[in-house]
Amino acid sequence: MNIWLVMLLGGVITFGMRFSLIYLFGKFEIPETMKRALHYVPPAVLSAIIFPEIFIRGNQLNLSLGNHRLLAGMIAIVIAYYTKNTLLTILAGMTALILLQIFM
Repeated sequence: MNIWLVMLLGGVITFGMRFSLIYLFGKFEIPETMKRALHYVPPAVLSAIIFPEIFIRGNQLNLSLGNHRLLAGMIAIVIAYYTKNTLLTILAGMTALILLQIFM
């Protein structure tokens, strides 16, 4: 019962925080500088999550061809450049990673 209570409470708190920010942003005029700065937050956060996974193996920088995640990431970058399709990029990158891990 406690786990369900924690999950429900966590969901309500998360919803409340997000909804309050959305509600407040609708009430106030945001400066143009702040809008431009907020535009770069999602790519910065995504990069902070992805880059260590791709480049660091065993607490060391790994730029070798034996790094399957780096190779799959490079394939995903090429797919993203040519298709501009997020779903296709993710699927191609994951497929490349799985195939590289199986066959190399």
